[in-house]
Amino acid sequence: MRYFLELSYNGKAYHGWQNQPNAISVQEVIEKALSTILKEKIDIVGAGRTDAGVHASQMFAHFDFDNPIKPEDLTYKLNSFLPKDVAIQDVFSVNAEAHARFDALSRTYHYRVSTLKNVFDYDYSYQMHLPLDIDAMNKACKILFEYNDFQCFSKSKTDVKTYNCDIMEAIWVQNGSELLFTIKANRFLRNMVRAVVGTMVNVGLGKLKPEDLHQIIESKDRGKAGFSVPAHGLYLVRIAYPENIR
Repeated sequence: MRYFLELSYNGKAYHGWQNQPNAISVQEVIEKALSTILKEKIDIVGAGRTDAGVHASQMFAHFDFDNPIKPEDLTYKLNSFLPKDVAIQDVFSVNAEAHARFDALSRTYHYRVSTLKNVFDYDYSYQMHLPLDIDAMNKACKILFEYNDFQCFSKSKTDVKTYNCDIMEAIWVQNGSELLFTIKANRFLRNMVRAVVGTMVNVGLGKLKPEDLHQIIESKDRGKAGFSVPAHGLYLVRIAYPENIR
Protein backbone atom coordinates (compact mmCIF):
# COMPACT_ATOMS: atom_id res chain seq x y z
CA MET A 1 0.00 0.00 0.00
CA ARG A 2 1.14 3.55 -0.68
CA TYR A 3 0.85 6.33 1.85
CA PHE A 4 1.37 10.08 1.74
CA LEU A 5 2.89 12.12 4.55
CA GLU A 6 2.01 15.79 4.93
CA LEU A 7 4.68 17.57 6.93
CA SER A 8 6.46 20.82 7.75
CA TYR A 9 10.00 21.66 8.78
CA ASN A 10 12.30 24.42 9.86
CA GLY A 11 15.22 24.05 7.45
CA LYS A 12 17.83 25.90 9.50
CA ALA A 13 19.64 22.78 10.78
CA TYR A 14 19.38 20.74 7.56
CA HIS A 15 21.38 20.45 4.37
CA GLY A 16 18.17 20.50 2.34
CA TRP A 17 15.46 17.90 1.83
CA GLN A 18 17.36 15.21 -0.06
CA ASN A 19 19.69 12.65 1.50
CA GLN A 20 23.35 13.72 1.48
CA PRO A 21 26.43 11.51 2.02
CA ASN A 22 28.06 13.76 4.63
CA ALA A 23 25.31 16.04 5.94
CA ILE A 24 21.96 15.75 7.71
CA SER A 25 18.79 16.08 5.61
CA VAL A 26 15.06 16.21 6.36
CA GLN A 27 14.50 13.06 4.29
CA GLU A 28 17.05 11.17 6.39
CA VAL A 29 15.50 11.93 9.77
CA ILE A 30 12.00 11.00 8.56
CA GLU A 31 13.20 7.73 7.00
CA LYS A 32 14.97 6.79 10.23
CA ALA A 33 11.85 7.51 12.30
CA LEU A 34 9.57 5.57 9.93
CA SER A 35 11.96 2.60 9.79
CA THR A 36 12.16 2.47 13.58
CA ILE A 37 8.39 2.62 14.09
CA LEU A 38 7.42 0.23 11.27
CA LYS A 39 10.34 -2.13 11.99
CA GLU A 40 11.61 -2.32 8.42
CA LYS A 41 13.65 -0.09 6.13
CA ILE A 42 11.41 2.61 4.67
CA ASP A 43 12.41 4.91 1.80
CA ILE A 44 10.39 8.04 1.08
CA VAL A 45 10.00 10.13 -2.07
CA GLY A 46 9.48 13.86 -1.58
CA ALA A 47 7.43 16.25 -3.68
CA GLY A 48 10.56 18.31 -4.34
CA ARG A 49 14.07 19.11 -3.21
CA THR A 50 14.44 22.21 -1.09
CA ASP A 51 17.98 23.58 -0.70
CA ALA A 52 19.97 23.83 2.52
CA GLY A 53 18.33 26.26 4.94
CA VAL A 54 14.99 26.48 3.10
CA HIS A 55 11.83 25.93 5.16
CA ALA A 56 8.52 24.23 4.36
CA SER A 57 5.15 24.86 5.96
CA GLN A 58 3.68 22.22 3.64
CA MET A 59 5.61 19.34 2.10
CA PHE A 60 4.48 15.90 0.95
CA ALA A 61 6.28 12.59 0.59
CA HIS A 62 5.16 9.05 -0.19
CA PHE A 63 6.26 5.61 0.98
CA ASP A 64 5.15 2.00 0.52
CA PHE A 65 4.27 -0.43 3.32
CA ASP A 66 2.61 -3.84 3.01
CA ASN A 67 0.40 -3.69 6.10
CA PRO A 68 -2.51 -1.39 7.00
CA ILE A 69 -1.60 1.70 9.02
CA LYS A 70 -3.69 3.68 11.47
CA PRO A 71 -2.96 7.26 10.32
CA GLU A 72 -3.59 8.90 13.70
CA ASP A 73 -1.32 6.42 15.51
CA LEU A 74 1.51 6.79 13.01
CA THR A 75 1.23 10.59 13.05
CA TYR A 76 1.48 10.60 16.85
CA LYS A 77 4.42 8.18 16.93
CA LEU A 78 6.34 10.02 14.22
CA ASN A 79 5.97 13.34 16.01
CA SER A 80 7.24 11.68 19.19
CA PHE A 81 10.33 10.34 17.39
CA LEU A 82 11.13 13.30 15.15
CA PRO A 83 13.18 16.32 16.29
CA LYS A 84 11.36 19.51 17.23
CA ASP A 85 12.03 21.13 13.83
CA VAL A 86 10.16 18.48 11.78
CA ALA A 87 6.41 17.86 12.23
CA ILE A 88 3.92 15.48 10.61
CA GLN A 89 0.47 16.94 9.99
CA ASP A 90 -1.19 13.94 8.32
CA VAL A 91 -0.74 10.39 7.04
CA PHE A 92 -3.20 9.06 4.45
CA SER A 93 -3.49 6.22 1.96
CA VAL A 94 -3.41 7.00 -1.76
CA ASN A 95 -3.81 5.20 -5.07
CA ALA A 96 -1.10 2.62 -5.70
CA GLU A 97 0.40 4.67 -8.54
CA ALA A 98 0.18 8.07 -6.81
CA HIS A 99 3.51 9.90 -6.78
CA ALA A 100 4.37 12.77 -4.44
CA ARG A 101 6.62 14.46 -6.99
CA PHE A 102 5.19 13.68 -10.42
CA ASP A 103 1.50 14.06 -9.53
CA ALA A 104 1.91 17.54 -8.03
CA LEU A 105 0.01 20.13 -10.09
CA SER A 106 1.71 23.18 -8.64
CA ARG A 107 4.06 24.40 -5.95
CA THR A 108 3.87 27.76 -4.16
CA TYR A 109 6.75 29.50 -2.43
CA HIS A 110 6.93 32.57 -0.21
CA TYR A 111 10.02 34.70 0.22
CA ARG A 112 10.15 37.09 3.20
CA VAL A 113 12.04 40.37 3.17
CA SER A 114 12.28 42.48 6.34
CA THR A 115 12.66 46.22 5.70
CA LEU A 116 13.37 47.05 9.36
CA LYS A 117 15.93 45.44 11.65
CA ASN A 118 14.17 42.75 13.66
CA VAL A 119 16.19 40.86 16.26
CA PHE A 120 13.64 38.03 16.38
CA ASP A 121 13.40 37.51 12.62
CA TYR A 122 16.90 37.76 11.17
CA ASP A 123 17.21 33.96 10.89
CA TYR A 124 13.93 33.65 8.99
CA SER A 125 13.81 36.57 6.55
CA TYR A 126 16.19 38.52 4.33
CA GLN A 127 17.12 41.83 5.93
CA MET A 128 16.98 44.63 3.34
CA HIS A 129 16.94 48.11 4.84
CA LEU A 130 17.30 50.13 1.64
CA PRO A 131 14.06 51.44 0.08
CA LEU A 132 12.58 49.21 -2.62
CA ASP A 133 10.22 50.25 -5.44
CA ILE A 134 7.45 47.68 -5.07
CA ASP A 135 5.55 48.92 -8.14
CA ALA A 136 8.63 48.36 -10.33
CA MET A 137 9.12 44.90 -8.83
CA ASN A 138 5.52 43.95 -9.63
CA LYS A 139 5.91 45.24 -13.19
CA ALA A 140 8.89 42.90 -13.50
CA CYS A 141 6.74 40.06 -12.13
CA LYS A 142 4.26 40.47 -15.00
CA ILE A 143 7.06 39.91 -17.52
CA LEU A 144 7.65 36.43 -16.07
CA PHE A 145 4.24 35.35 -17.41
CA GLU A 146 5.41 35.99 -20.98
CA TYR A 147 8.04 33.23 -20.85
CA ASN A 148 8.43 29.51 -20.16
CA ASP A 149 12.22 28.98 -20.42
CA PHE A 150 13.92 30.19 -17.23
CA GLN A 151 17.44 28.87 -17.71
CA CYS A 152 18.79 32.29 -16.66
CA PHE A 153 17.53 31.65 -13.11
CA SER A 154 18.85 28.07 -12.82
CA LYS A 155 22.06 26.74 -11.35
CA SER A 156 24.40 25.89 -14.21
CA LYS A 157 25.26 22.36 -13.05
CA THR A 158 21.94 20.58 -13.02
CA ASP A 159 20.58 17.38 -14.57
CA VAL A 160 17.23 18.70 -15.83
CA LYS A 161 16.16 17.94 -19.41
CA THR A 162 14.22 21.17 -19.81
CA TYR A 163 14.25 24.63 -18.24
CA ASN A 164 10.57 25.22 -18.96
CA CYS A 165 8.27 26.22 -16.10
CA ASP A 166 4.68 27.43 -16.19
CA ILE A 167 4.50 30.36 -13.76
CA MET A 168 0.91 30.88 -12.55
CA GLU A 169 1.40 33.60 -9.93
CA ALA A 170 4.13 36.09 -8.99
CA ILE A 171 3.47 39.12 -6.81
CA TRP A 172 5.02 41.30 -4.10
CA VAL A 173 2.84 42.48 -1.19
CA GLN A 174 3.89 44.84 1.60
CA ASN A 175 2.60 44.07 5.09
CA GLY A 176 3.98 46.61 7.53
CA SER A 177 7.75 46.24 7.63
CA GLU A 178 7.69 42.95 5.71
CA LEU A 179 7.66 42.38 1.97
CA LEU A 180 6.22 39.02 0.94
CA PHE A 181 6.91 37.55 -2.48
CA THR A 182 4.58 34.77 -3.65
CA ILE A 183 5.40 32.65 -6.68
CA LYS A 184 3.46 29.63 -7.96
CA ALA A 185 4.41 27.30 -10.81
CA ASN A 186 4.03 23.73 -11.99
CA ARG A 187 7.75 23.20 -11.26
CA PHE A 188 10.86 25.13 -10.27
CA LEU A 189 14.51 24.84 -11.27
CA ARG A 190 17.35 24.56 -8.75
CA ASN A 191 17.90 27.92 -7.05
CA MET A 192 15.25 29.50 -9.31
CA VAL A 193 13.14 31.29 -6.70
CA ARG A 194 16.16 32.76 -4.92
CA ALA A 195 17.57 34.00 -8.24
CA VAL A 196 14.23 35.51 -9.26
CA VAL A 197 13.98 37.32 -5.91
CA GLY A 198 17.55 38.64 -6.20
CA THR A 199 16.78 39.96 -9.67
CA MET A 200 13.57 41.59 -8.39
CA VAL A 201 15.46 43.22 -5.52
CA ASN A 202 17.86 44.75 -8.06
CA VAL A 203 14.81 46.12 -9.88
CA GLY A 204 13.49 47.53 -6.61
CA LEU A 205 16.85 49.18 -5.91
CA GLY A 206 16.89 50.78 -9.36
CA LYS A 207 19.89 48.76 -10.56
CA LEU A 208 17.68 47.19 -13.23
CA LYS A 209 14.57 48.38 -15.05
CA PRO A 210 11.55 46.04 -15.16
CA GLU A 211 11.87 45.73 -18.94
CA ASP A 212 15.45 44.49 -18.52
CA LEU A 213 13.93 41.13 -17.61
CA HIS A 214 13.19 40.52 -21.30
CA GLN A 215 16.89 40.57 -22.16
CA ILE A 216 17.87 38.61 -19.05
CA ILE A 217 15.39 35.79 -19.65
CA GLU A 218 16.07 35.61 -23.38
CA SER A 219 19.83 35.44 -22.76
CA LYS A 220 19.45 32.12 -20.86
CA ASP A 221 22.58 33.25 -18.99
CA ARG A 222 22.62 32.91 -15.19
CA GLY A 223 25.34 35.56 -15.06
CA LYS A 224 22.97 38.21 -16.40
CA ALA A 225 20.31 37.64 -13.72
CA GLY A 226 20.51 38.99 -10.18
CA PHE A 227 22.19 37.59 -7.09
CA SER A 228 20.80 34.62 -5.18
CA VAL A 229 19.13 35.78 -1.96
CA PRO A 230 19.78 33.82 1.27
CA ALA A 231 17.95 30.51 1.72
CA HIS A 232 16.59 31.29 5.20
CA GLY A 233 13.92 33.66 3.82
CA LEU A 234 12.41 31.01 1.53
CA TYR A 235 9.38 28.85 2.41
CA LEU A 236 7.60 26.13 0.46
CA VAL A 237 4.00 26.83 1.51
CA ARG A 238 1.67 24.77 -0.69
CA ILE A 239 1.67 21.79 -3.04
CA ALA A 240 -1.51 21.06 -4.99
CA TYR A 241 -2.59 17.58 -6.14
CA PRO A 242 -5.57 16.21 -8.08
CA GLU A 243 -8.58 15.66 -5.82
CA ASN A 244 -8.75 11.97 -6.71
CA ILE A 245 -5.24 11.15 -5.49
CA ARG A 246 -6.54 9.64 -2.22
